[in-house]
Parts: sequence; C-alpha cells; structure tokens
Amino acid sequence: MTKLGVNVDHVATLRQARKTYEPDPVTAALLAEQGGADVITVHLREDRRHVQERDLRLLKETVFTKLNLEMSTASDIVEIAISTRPHQVTLVPERRQEVTTEGGLDVVLQKETLKDLIKRLKDNGILVSLFIDPEAGQIRGSSEAGAELVELHTGAYANAPSEGLRLAQLARLRQGALLAREEGLRVNAGHGLNYHNVGPIVEELGAEELHIGHSIVSRAVFVGIKRAVEEMKELIYRHGLLVERTTQKG
Repeated sequence: MTKLGVNVDHVATLRQARKTYEPDPVTAALLAEQGGADVITVHLREDRRHVQERDLRLLKETVFTKLNLEMSTASDIVEIAISTRPHQVTLVPERRQEVTTEGGLDVVLQKETLKDLIKRLKDNGILVSLFIDPEAGQIRGSSEAGAELVELHTGAYANAPSEGLRLAQLARLRQGALLAREEGLRVNAGHGLNYHNVGPIVEELGAEELHIGHSIVSRAVFVGIKRAVEEMKELIYRHGLLVERTTQKG
C-alpha cells in the first residue's frame, strides 16, 4: 500500500512571515503522524525561507516514523544533512527566484558529481532519492549515479489544463515508474498532488510513497493538521484497495 509523506514546509512559511515562533512545523509533524503520516518531509533551502536548522534538528529527535530531507547539492546543506542524518534525503534542484521547486533534477548533466555525493550520503547511512522528471535519460542516469530511489515529479500531471493532457502525463509517469523499476530503482512521487488528483496516481504508479505538502496544509487551515492528513490517508487507502482488488481478479 502506498505510504503518505507529509511536507510541513508551508507551516514554517507561515511562521517565517512574522519571524516568530508559531506555528511550529515540529508540532505540525507530530500532529501529522497522529493523523497517519508515514513520512515527514521538509526542505531546508539555502536561503532558509521556511524550514530552519533548528526545525531539522528537533524533527530528527522527535519524528518516530521516517524523516525525509529535501535538499540541494550545496556543500553547507550537505554537511548539515550528514551531521543530522535524516532517514532519507531527496536531492532536488533549487533556484532562489522560484516560489516552489519547478522541475526535476538534471541528473544527466551532473551525474559524476552526484555519484560522489550519493556515495558519501550512503556511507553515512542515509537513503538517497533523486527528484526527477519521468524521462528515460534521467531515470537511467539516477540508477547509474547510485541512487536507491527516485521521486517522480508529478507537477505536469497536476497542472495539466485539460483531461487529455492530464491522461497523457499520467501515462508518461506510469512508463517512467515501470522503467525505474527495471533499472532497479524504488519509486516515490510528488509535487502538486491534492485531494482531487491523487487517486489516479495511486492506482497507476504503485509508488512506495507520495509526498504531499501544500494541499494538506491548506486543508489544515479549516480542519486541522491531524484531520487533513487522515482525509488524505483515507483517499490513498481507498484507491490502493481498488488496485489490490483488480490485481486479485486478474
């Protein structure tokens, strides 16, 4: 059954709007776990626009499920990751001007550099995932670079302006997931997923984990973090059951 990773960055974004102590993303992570989150995800950006080092340190001490750190390849961030040792890191591209991550990591362009970094992280007992677009070259490059997982970028699917384009992007993701497994990679997915579009992703990709942040935090404004997570977990569970029943009938 697909697991749910809850990204609490946007709780930290709200806190940093006033540079105060609330709302605390560490508390949000605790409530998310109570709601059924299987993974807690945070992105420690180079400009520290939301999550801070203090948050990462406390989350490593308090998260009892799994802590996934999204991060760039910047040397200072790498050192923080190695000293903190989250259960998993997901390497992502990062630009100061972007509002949120706009695309997948270009593994092909920086494969040799990534090889050394991935080996160093793995030598420190950290599971390594690469956030990539579902393209054959990026998938094969991820395997060659030594990654254990890939997180397929679902943004093009989530933002598709028509049903036809959405289905085309879903097919692209499905093929990407199949190729990744053929290359010996485990498959996660995320970006732009919400309560309305997550179902087909669960049914078609068979991903181990879906990482979802903005939609859950937005829902939490009205119903609370715990309930928002419970609702997403229920959706993932229901669609996962459909897959299991179809498989059994086949």
